[in-house]
Amino acid sequence: MGGAVFDCPDLRDRRQVFRDRSHAGDVLAGLLAGRDARAGLVLAIPAGGVPVGAIVARRLEVPLDLAVVSKITPSWNTEVGYGAVAWDGTTRIDRNFVRSFDLSDQEVQAGVARAQDKVARRLQRFRGDRPPPVLAGVAALLVDDGLASGSTLRVAVEAARGAGASAVLVAVPTGHSASIEEMAAQVDVYCANLRGGVRFAVADAYQLWTDLTEDEVAAMLSAT
Repeated sequence: MGGAVFDCPDLRDRRQVFRDRSHAGDVLAGLLAGRDARAGLVLAIPAGGVPVGAIVARRLEVPLDLAVVSKITPSWNTEVGYGAVAWDGTTRIDRNFVRSFDLSDQEVQAGVARAQDKVARRLQRFRGDRPPPVLAGVAALLVDDGLASGSTLRVAVEAARGAGASAVLVAVPTGHSASIEEMAAQVDVYCANLRGGVRFAVADAYQLWTDLTEDEVAAMLSAT
C-alpha cells in the first residue's frame, strides 16, 4: 500500500507561497496534471479543503464531492487532535497522545462524541438528504488546504478504502515533510509546498488566511 511523494522543488521550505486557497488549488492542480494523476472524484475536506478542491476538480475536469471528517480534540484545546472521525463512523485514536497527556477513557469518549456530533452536523448542513458519494470502483482524490499532523486525512483514506475506492490519492497545497512521508507509507501524496522544521502551521503557506464558516462553505458548494 506504500506510495510516493510528489512536490514542487522550487517551493520547498518557503512560506507565503500562495495568495489564498484558490491560488493554492490552482498550483496543486498544475502539479497533479503534470504528474498525470488520474482521479474519478475529488473529495474535499471541509472547511478549508473546499475552495482548494473546487479548483482542482474544475481543472482536472472531474466531479467534486465531500469527505466530511473531524479531529478528535481534548476539551482544553480544540486545535490539538488525538485522532479523527470520518463520515462513515470510521474512527482513529492516537494512543501515544492519550498516554502522554494521561487522558481518561471518559475524556477520550467525550472527545469522540464531540467529533461525531460535528461530522453529523456538517453532513446535514452540506449534504442534506443526499446519500454519501459512491466510491466503489472509483479513484478518489482527497484534498485539504494543508497537512500538519495528518489525522483527518488518515481517517479519510481509511474510510474511502472501506467504501471500496479502487485507488486513493491525497493532495494538499502544503504539508510538514515528516507527516507527508508518513502519509506516503499508505498512498501517493501530492504536496506543492513541502516544509520541515519543529514549528509548522498550514497558515504560514498563505498570504491571505482566514477560517471558513460553514455558511461560507455551503455557499461555495451551491455555486459549483
